[in-house]
Amino acid sequence: MKPRIAIPIPHTDSEYSSRTLPQYKAAIEDAGGEAVEIPLTLSNAEIANLCKTCDGVLLPGSPADVDPEKFGATTRHPLTAPADPLRDNVDELLLQDAHNMRKPLLGICYGVQSLNVWRNGSLVQHIESQVQHTRRDDQPRGTVIQHQAEIDPASRLASIIRPAMKVENIGQLEITVNSSHHQSVERPGDGLKVVARSRQDDIIEAVEGTAREHWLLGVQWHPERTFAEDGPSRAIFRALVEAARKWHEKTIADFETVRR
Repeated sequence: MKPRIAIPIPHTDSEYSSRTLPQYKAAIEDAGGEAVEIPLTLSNAEIANLCKTCDGVLLPGSPADVDPEKFGATTRHPLTAPADPLRDNVDELLLQDAHNMRKPLLGICYGVQSLNVWRNGSLVQHIESQVQHTRRDDQPRGTVIQHQAEIDPASRLASIIRPAMKVENIGQLEITVNSSHHQSVERPGDGLKVVARSRQDDIIEAVEGTAREHWLLGVQWHPERTFAEDGPSRAIFRALVEAARKWHEKTIADFETVRR
């Protein structure tokens, strides 16, 4: 049985979702999992029932921004995009389920921001930097923006991507990441630690959970866009699916133990 990974529809804008969702699904399936779409229009009870059938969670990117009121911002930056309340609702239910049940969770771009705010962290509402983190208005769709990110060598993330990079040393890891975001994690939320930063401007690029028994990772870049040709990107999805497989097996084993 393939591990089932819950993934919310990225946004209420159907054109955006139809263009981006297939990339996430393909990456999950390539890693050996089954992507389970969570429509944003379901009732909370229907979402909860779908959650029960899943072994892990993937929170994808979105053109929305988290409402600054949720992380206590006293002012709203003029470039902050409108929130997507339906996506927020699904994210919160999936985050609660993953937290309660200790299910593996991967947040990507908006997904890591959603995770961080849910855990009482804060966000940079608009990045001001010499490093380009998102496509400019005068650049065509599909323009690839990249920069370097430094990975904490002692992190779970490093242990995931180091084999794919064929790097044997245990020193600082540096990878090239694509970049498509104007916000980022500012203050890490409860139980989260920073494990990657942009090398040139120190913008937070990844966080992970501090509880070793709970597989929890959030990256600011988009590995779903590069998994076909990039080893570290594939490794991230394979690690999520493998963690979901182990979670499923442990859950079954625990249930059988209780029945005896």
